[in-house]
Amino acid sequence: MTGKNDLKRWSATVLTLFPEMFPGPLGQSLAGKALKNGLWQLETVDIRDFARDKHRSVDDAPFGGGPGMVMRADILAGAVDHLRPSMAADAARVMYLSPRGRRLDQALVRELAGLDTLVLICGRFEGVDQRALEGREIEEVSVGDYVLSGGETAALVLLDAVVRLLPGVIGDQAALEEESFAQGLLEYPQYTRPQTWEGREVPAVLTSGHHEKIRAWRLAQAEALTRERRPDLWERYLRSIKSRG
Repeated sequence: MTGKNDLKRWSATVLTLFPEMFPGPLGQSLAGKALKNGLWQLETVDIRDFARDKHRSVDDAPFGGGPGMVMRADILAGAVDHLRPSMAADAARVMYLSPRGRRLDQALVRELAGLDTLVLICGRFEGVDQRALEGREIEEVSVGDYVLSGGETAALVLLDAVVRLLPGVIGDQAALEEESFAQGLLEYPQYTRPQTWEGREVPAVLTSGHHEKIRAWRLAQAEALTRERRPDLWERYLRSIKSRG
């Protein structure tokens, strides 16, 4: 018989210069409750622990000149290598949060939620030495087309998106199926009490009790919003419908 403590937990390890930033907001709400209840596990590794001088330096000036500093390959690789023995080769991925990486979307979030272990590297300065990324086969992932002060905030975003998909974190699994991006569309508008507010009425179809009409209205609204606000998603949605024949 398998007890609760014997169940394999989804785990994340964050390599960072600021371990005190975690769990941060992930220690609150649903993610925090799930963390406390052992539904997932979070560890941090301080990259400075692998520095080789008394000042715990991890960066140096870029070859070729230019502003800022670059995280050294030997130090970052040392931190990654430290984790390798505890990582199953076929069930773990190492990712570096980077503006030039693969865009994080719901499909990738679901993919990561299906792993056993995820290792996230939070960069600082002007980035990390390319040789570390290549030498340790580190993937790059981006949370959006903008620049942050460091990868920690991006890591929190990614982890929040993944953790909420883990079994037991959200009680009503049906809610996940109707969210934005779940079906390739933005989510339809939502309404609750009071039925009339500042002269604005809830759409009559939602109080009709006719479930099929409600379903059709929600789909039409989701399609209209996606077509208007996210043409890229809309084109992808149309292609998926066409491919299903």
